[in-house]
Amino acid sequence: MRTPRPAAWWIVPVTLLVGGVVGGVAWLLLGAGWSAAEATARQGAIQTALAAGAGVGAAVTLMLAFRRQRHQEHAAHVTAYLAERNAALAEQVAENTKHDATERRVTDLYTKAVEQLGSDKAAVRLGGLYALERLAQDNPGHRQTIVNVICAYLRMPYSPPEPVPTSDPERDRKEALRAARRRYQAARAGVALPAEPVPRQENGDREGELQVRLTAQRVLTDHLRDYRPADQRSTLPAAPAFWEGMRLDLTGAILIDFGLTSGHVATAVFSKATFTGTAWFSTVTFTGIAWFNGATFTGDTRFTGATFTGDTRFIGATFTRDASFDGATFARDASFDEATFTGDARFTGATFTGDASFDEATFTEVARFDRVTFSGDTRFDGGIWFRGATFTKDAWFNGATVLNPAKRHSWPDGWLVKMTSEGRGRLIRREAVNGPAGEA
Repeated sequence: MRTPRPAAWWIVPVTLLVGGVVGGVAWLLLGAGWSAAEATARQGAIQTALAAGAGVGAAVTLMLAFRRQRHQEHAAHVTAYLAERNAALAEQVAENTKHDATERRVTDLYTKAVEQLGSDKAAVRLGGLYALERLAQDNPGHRQTIVNVICAYLRMPYSPPEPVPTSDPERDRKEALRAARRRYQAARAGVALPAEPVPRQENGDREGELQVRLTAQRVLTDHLRDYRPADQRSTLPAAPAFWEGMRLDLTGAILIDFGLTSGHVATAVFSKATFTGTAWFSTVTFTGIAWFNGATFTGDTRFTGATFTGDTRFIGATFTRDASFDGATFARDASFDEATFTGDARFTGATFTGDASFDEATFTEVARFDRVTFSGDTRFDGGIWFRGATFTKDAWFNGATVLNPAKRHSWPDGWLVKMTSEGRGRLIRREAVNGPAGEA
């Protein structure tokens, strides 16, 4: 918007012009000794001058009208600009007010839901979990905080309910007959029997707490599943129920029949966690670290087709039943040092892009590493390590490939690397080599 020029810019020239015209007319009128011809000529000149003066006056009037119009347009423009700016400010204030009101409402609902989790009634705790789930679904900015709260709840100490004794109809019938006989004999003798002992009640509602924990696990696993193909996640939109980029910290948690099949999480820490029942992590993707140090798996465990993008740690983990890592991909270092596999251990078709360490690991049943691809990174001390590993039964490495055979590796007893024409290594049994076996 251009600022109008000062009025002196045109008033001074116009004043000088009008003054010149008036002075010239006065000089002509005051002249003397005119002849008839001169008088006629001067009269015409005066008329012309007056006409010119009238024209100048008209021009001045037009200029004043134009300036007045410019002032009005300028004022209207300023008024419109201020009105637009005020409207924008009012809209911003309204948006901020709405945002503050929403945040207050979310905070109130969040606080109430967290308080419900502290209730001694299982139904109230369930209501708190469902309220937190709804809040996280409607407010993406609060999802990680709510996931942290649910993880913290699952990390709290917990004792699973005792198994219900198996019913024995014949035993129950005999016990009922004995009780009836005692009551009959006491009635004939007129002796009052002592009151039946009241069954001891467990402290707390363990069965109710079990349902609350299963619900908490379901809230996490349902919203961490991403069913999009891995090669289309950048193009296909995610499902509305998927919470992307979540971090899990379930250190020391007791998890019951935990299933995260097709899950997609960032960092995941399950150190010293106890997986009661089955643990399903098939086709799960860990985009950050995945730590299971000291974890205990009491049932069958499946990491089939899982992808570990960051460093993976199963140091000191215990697998009491079968454990499958078939087709898993370890993009960086993977450590199973001092892990115990009581059941079958399967790594068929797995890929270890970084270092892989199984030092001091114990394999009680069959260990299968068929068609595994071992790479090892380019670090000076990198490699594949089975130092001190114990195989009670047999270890299978049929078709296993070593991409960097020249690096310093340590293989299980009975296996060594044979170079191929492509410059890679193939794991073969020592007895298949003619002559004395060398060190791998």
